[in-house]
Amino acid sequence: MGSPDRYRELYAMLLDAIPSSVLLIDRDMRVVSANRNFSEKSRRPLADILGHRLEEVFPPVILDQMDISRRLRQVFEGHRPIAGERMTYRAPGIPLRIYYYSILPFSWEGEVKNAILLMEDITEQVRLSEEVRRVESRLASVVESARDIVLSTDTGGLILTWNTAAEKISGYHPEEVKGRAFFEFFVPEHQAGVKQAFAGMLADGHSRVGGWDLVKPEGERVSVSWVCSPMKDEQGQTVGIVAVGRDETQQRQLEMRLVQSQKLAALGVMAGGIAHEIRNPLAICSSAAQFLLEENPTPDFLHQCAEKIQGGIQKVSVIIENLLRFARPSERTEMTQVDLARMISEPLHLVANQARLQKIAVVTQFPPGPTPVSGMESLLPQVFMNLFLNAIDAMPEGGTLTVTVKPGAEEVRVRVADTGHGISKEDIDNIFDPFYTKSPVGRGTGLGLSICYSIVKEHRGAIEVESETGRGATFTVRLPVA
Repeated sequence: MGSPDRYRELYAMLLDAIPSSVLLIDRDMRVVSANRNFSEKSRRPLADILGHRLEEVFPPVILDQMDISRRLRQVFEGHRPIAGERMTYRAPGIPLRIYYYSILPFSWEGEVKNAILLMEDITEQVRLSEEVRRVESRLASVVESARDIVLSTDTGGLILTWNTAAEKISGYHPEEVKGRAFFEFFVPEHQAGVKQAFAGMLADGHSRVGGWDLVKPEGERVSVSWVCSPMKDEQGQTVGIVAVGRDETQQRQLEMRLVQSQKLAALGVMAGGIAHEIRNPLAICSSAAQFLLEENPTPDFLHQCAEKIQGGIQKVSVIIENLLRFARPSERTEMTQVDLARMISEPLHLVANQARLQKIAVVTQFPPGPTPVSGMESLLPQVFMNLFLNAIDAMPEGGTLTVTVKPGAEEVRVRVADTGHGISKEDIDNIFDPFYTKSPVGRGTGLGLSICYSIVKEHRGAIEVESETGRGATFTVRLPVA
């Protein structure tokens, strides 16, 4: 058997290894033993603790507030431990500490000889808990103050939270929606899209966006744009979905008003252009008609007046035909597979002689095989004919016209580049507007590029331009692959 000194040494080592403060107290309320943890936390040497009464070790306010002396007597008399409670303790010169304490009886031969006061420092846990509560309160305030819908669901799509904006926009109170499937609140034609987005997020963990319309209790439809993201735990597993929705009703109304104002502005420009273009030939027709009303005109003069009237009528007819073509590019809307290289080669062949007369070199870069796109044979050549003629007009003193066709996986790009006088910054934003032209009076109506733009858009493509004054221009037509 070991010596008593060895047992006392082991007992002291055991106490000092405990991460909590431990005091052994006798019936006289004196401290029999204390571990290192309490000595360090209270900043008292063991000599000022051992053998001293509790009121000499703890501030009186702590003893009175926590009523520790009475609780210790209950343990001595009742032979039963007392469940832990919180206590606040501030030793001289150190910050406030919060402890969770409990009192345990220490019995020997059936009699409680001592009581163990066990104190665990929970200051950091309390602070963290309070910080978490503050953060949660702040986040909840942010979510509730948001003007957008913010909600969360479990992995099955059942609604867990529903903020004030969601209630206001949807018309449903949070208690009405909690526990119900998120998909139920959308119009029937959008429910499948929502379900598909949720399934995708659960499968790959990536966010989804979409425009899915809600249905209010009274049946009213609300246009909402959504951003849905997966909620993940510490292991990276998706445990729920957060959805943020923005009511697009006002935005769409603003867009409709903007489009309407743009239409009115375009109509005003177009009306002015039509009036300007038609006024000249009509004036010629009017003058010729007045001459015809004069007495005894000569046959030659009658013939000249008739030619003037016929020419003016033809000029007006061309303007109206181009205008209708701009408004309705084709009566036929079905697309067929066409070879884009052939659609370009034919108009290029037609302008080749004019280019040669103006000392313009034509350079082509076509792929070796056919270039199939979905289009209409009656319309696509018009686009490139207009672009070629504009390029030739931009090079009155000669130059180079380069036509490049670059097929891709999803679209074909056609570049028409010239080395002419270029387009100024002031004009480049307006060149696709109807009746916008810098050509001399009588040489153009300003509808050519507008018609090109309309035809390309009808083919679900795009037309772009890059240019600087004096450095030529490059038009790029992008058309989807058939």
